[in-house]
Amino acid sequence: MNSKIQNDINELVEARVISTEVAANIETYYKSKKGDTPNRLFTVFAVLGSTLVGLGIILILAHNWDHFSRGIKTMFAFAPLLIGQFFVGYSILKKKSATWKEASGVFLFFAVGASMALVSQIYNIPGNFSSYMLTWILLCSPLIYLLKSHALAVLHVVFATNYACAFGYFDGNQTPWIYLILVAVVMPHYYKLLNEKKTHNITSIFNWLLPLSAVIVLGAFVDGSGEFGFLMYVILFGLLYNIGKLPYFDNQILRPNGYLILGSLGTIYMLLLTSFEWLWQDILRDDMELGTQGFYVSVVLFLITLGVLIYSYSKKWIQNFNLFQYVFIMFTVIFFMGMSGNFISILLINLLILALGIIAIKIGADKLHFGILNYGLLIITALIVCRFFDTNMSFVIRGLLFVSVGVGFFLTNYLMLKRQKSKQIK
Repeated sequence: MNSKIQNDINELVEARVISTEVAANIETYYKSKKGDTPNRLFTVFAVLGSTLVGLGIILILAHNWDHFSRGIKTMFAFAPLLIGQFFVGYSILKKKSATWKEASGVFLFFAVGASMALVSQIYNIPGNFSSYMLTWILLCSPLIYLLKSHALAVLHVVFATNYACAFGYFDGNQTPWIYLILVAVVMPHYYKLLNEKKTHNITSIFNWLLPLSAVIVLGAFVDGSGEFGFLMYVILFGLLYNIGKLPYFDNQILRPNGYLILGSLGTIYMLLLTSFEWLWQDILRDDMELGTQGFYVSVVLFLITLGVLIYSYSKKWIQNFNLFQYVFIMFTVIFFMGMSGNFISILLINLLILALGIIAIKIGADKLHFGILNYGLLIITALIVCRFFDTNMSFVIRGLLFVSVGVGFFLTNYLMLKRQKSKQIK
């Protein structure tokens, strides 16, 4: 523990500001805090080390692979698997530290994939990449709970996303429904992290990784010509935003709240994309079929998002009006209005983007948050830039708009800074 902190504690005890018992608790806290940091760092390096060792062994074997007989190849194929199982078993039976379990688990994870690939290559076992990935993930998923490994949980989500992309986008363009089961497998581990390690970095990683995985994979659930893909994504981003506004996530600092950030950025991106007339004319045509898979997925996502919003209202978690939370409802109405005429839909989307920018500026001003304030200004700037390319406004008017936005950036930040300083003085 820092000598300065120790001296301060002794001084407080002598002045009878705190008791010796409280002083002992403070000392224990600082000692445990100091001791945890190297352990976590060592765990990270152990995981990276085991990963590099496993990959290095694979590269060495691959370089000399053609010179081995089939029997030797088979032995090498199973050797990493046996070594990994030995170290995992040793970590469990001897009740070794989390570092041991994380490192041995990661090594075994890659050993399983390497052994499967090598055996398939040696004996010419047919199959495609997505089925190989799925088998690999399912074989290793019990290790997450057997070793209580955060690294394996992260690898599970990453490889599940990879499987869904391979199966949904490349191997026959089929719908990866099994991806939902794979995500469900890791949810108990994530729920435990939310309860026990709310502010830890590993929880923040999952707060970003899970919604990002959903965003990447959702396109694989779009069928046919994909008109409903736009609606699906807007609703998904609305769901992520509303999850991010739940008190559990919203009461923390903004950086770990991947749900809120991805939901907000994704919503603005999709609205800007659908604000172009060519998109409605070329893609969102009048002949959309309501009986497609995309339509039913959109309905399910809409009901889930609406359920989260209603639940937040029932718990009185929503105190102030925030337009971002209702965009998915408004866009759904606008989307179906566009089936009969796209002019009104495009106009409403532009007004919606403008309103979101103004609301973001207001939220930033109320919270004295420069990031949110400038985010709102960027939304309005992005809207002006988009209209710069598809309107017949003169260059003078366009120039005046950009000058106005630039002045707005300066004035709002200046006024915010003055307000912040005045509050600090008070």
